[in-house]
Amino acid sequence: MKILGIGNAIVDVICKVNEDYLKKNSLTKSTMKLVDEEEFKKLLLSLKIEETISGGSVANSIVGLSQLGNEVGFIGKINDDDLGTKYEEGLKKENVKYFYEKKKEAAPTGTCLILITPDSERTMVTFLGTAGKINDKDIDIGAVKKSEILFLEGYLWDEGEPKKAFDIAINNSNKVAMSLSDLFCVERHKSHFLDLVRNKIDITFANEQEIMSLLDVKKIEEVVEHCKKFNKLIVVTRGKKGAIAVKGNEVVECESKKNLKILDLTGAGDLFAGGFLHGHINGRDLQESLEKGSVMASKIIQIIGARIK
Repeated sequence: MKILGIGNAIVDVICKVNEDYLKKNSLTKSTMKLVDEEEFKKLLLSLKIEETISGGSVANSIVGLSQLGNEVGFIGKINDDDLGTKYEEGLKKENVKYFYEKKKEAAPTGTCLILITPDSERTMVTFLGTAGKINDKDIDIGAVKKSEILFLEGYLWDEGEPKKAFDIAINNSNKVAMSLSDLFCVERHKSHFLDLVRNKIDITFANEQEIMSLLDVKKIEEVVEHCKKFNKLIVVTRGKKGAIAVKGNEVVECESKKNLKILDLTGAGDLFAGGFLHGHINGRDLQESLEKGSVMASKIIQIIGARIK
């Protein structure tokens, strides 16, 4: 198997909102907020649902990799409920091997409200449900060992059981990639993430905001200098400014695609990572891998949702 993803198994609920909705509910645009089930249901009451899709950051990347013809798999914790069944079916339709046996859990399958404002920015409100309760016993070690690259998401990392799941997966992997996922995650787990990037992760994906926070710097030039010292592959997406990859002293840049009809930025980073990993796992150089990531990101932002149909 080329790549195995481990991440939050989340059902995405996509809704269009105005700026006032975000202000009224104390939500910060373009970030992700974790809420309990009660608050999630309260927010959902006043919304019109546009679409419901099996999602989760790394799962989106893995589906993109499958669509590009790669043999891939995914591990994510779901409940044996209606949403859990739909989630599993959604992955199987995309030819993704699902290495998890669902069972009755105390918490329901995780859900994420994706709120799209008129400027196409997305703000996420997540009720993790059982997804955030993943533990080391949920990890199929055989699948990890058989994959060329293990791909993890920062959203999933947390103290306690999720950390144990991360550790056992990393310790049995051949090569590890990880997405920092969100500024919220970076600021919450900064010292742990820095240790992972420096010492345990071979390929790190981050946007400009996330990597600057992690490294406590203000300019992209400072990011590059720090990343050179890590001697790992660090890939930074910069929105309209394109993307940059740093591996030791090698620094490669790629422009973003122009003249796009942007509808929804949901999944841009996920599909970029999928495109880049497709290039990387199939022997392409950094420039070609960045270009493939950029192509995949440009496709997803011109449709609603985080899956290329």
